[in-house]
Amino acid sequence: MLKSLFVYGVLGVLLIPAKCTLITVCLEDDRDLRVDCLVKPEPNKINSYEFSWSSGNKESLINTNVSGSSAEGQFKEKSTVVELEPHGYRMTLSGFTDKLPHNTTYMCRITGEVAKVHVEAEQLVPCSAVSLFLKSSGSWIVCLLLAFYCPHS
Repeated sequence: MLKSLFVYGVLGVLLIPAKCTLITVCLEDDRDLRVDCLVKPEPNKINSYEFSWSSGNKESLINTNVSGSSAEGQFKEKSTVVELEPHGYRMTLSGFTDKLPHNTTYMCRITGEVAKVHVEAEQLVPCSAVSLFLKSSGSWIVCLLLAFYCPHS
């Protein structure tokens, strides 16, 4: 009984800061940079997106479908964006892995809502389901499953 109370207490503390990660950055097997933006767009609006990064005081637009805006020349023909189900967009950037700034803030805007994450170049993880799961703040689900398993074993 005491063991169960302790486990549930620890889980309660872990669940307080848990939130869904809206943007993830990782390296694909072919060393392309992948940015997943899972911002849910507003209903009944045309979906627009912008992907950019900033390092220091300079923000660089990588890809967009906003009329009147365009990506910087160095990124044209190097990035692609696909829509994700049920919502969000995935941008893939080729040929820039060795040129990534050391400390970078990756940003995405979907229909005006912004998500951003700060990543150091050495801390980029491979795009595998396990590494992204462990990196996300949702990994507390494993603790929850263990908590239900431990008292019954």
